[in-house]
Amino acid sequence: MFPNETGATLLPIARASIASALGRTGIANEDAPWLQELGACFVTLTQDGQLRGCIGSLEAHCSLLTDVKANAFAAAFRDPRFSPLAERELDVTDIEVSVLSPMQALDFVSEADALAQLRPGVDGVVFEYRRYRSTFLPQVWEQLHDRKAFFAHLKRKAGLTADFWAEEVRIQRYTVHKWTESGTDSAEGSALPGRGSAG
Repeated sequence: MFPNETGATLLPIARASIASALGRTGIANEDAPWLQELGACFVTLTQDGQLRGCIGSLEAHCSLLTDVKANAFAAAFRDPRFSPLAERELDVTDIEVSVLSPMQALDFVSEADALAQLRPGVDGVVFEYRRYRSTFLPQVWEQLHDRKAFFAHLKRKAGLTADFWAEEVRIQRYTVHKWTESGTDSAEGSALPGRGSAG
């Protein structure tokens, strides 16, 4: 469970990380003890509802404070799909922080079986086959409501064809609690070790 002030704490930390890199002064309270606990998060940037950057960690490897700051910076300046955020863009950029649950490996006998186990609007999904890997946060269900379409886009994101399948495929799922600057209420899932993009 997260404290009531979680969103009001994490969002300013993310914004301050980006502002500082742009030469601005960012104000954020980093004193809460729970910020030092291990945590994995994704930071998503949008402008007028359109994705502007999304980078995160799928598994906890450092404190939540460190992860939020690092992923906010990476979403703004290191997402390979976008040019680095310019200073003039910061004021029109909305920030969302999603904190991930631990991963759960799915046990399935076929693609249809795997699809049947997914919970639209709840599950974030990691698709992995050998060196190919991708993830979508639960928030992506808002654009891809159908399980097959969701899975097809996830496979294409990994660099595979939409109809690809093999026995060696591994699938993991997770949920998130997310907070956005446009509304800081927490919602579980209503959104490979290491970092990656999820938008």
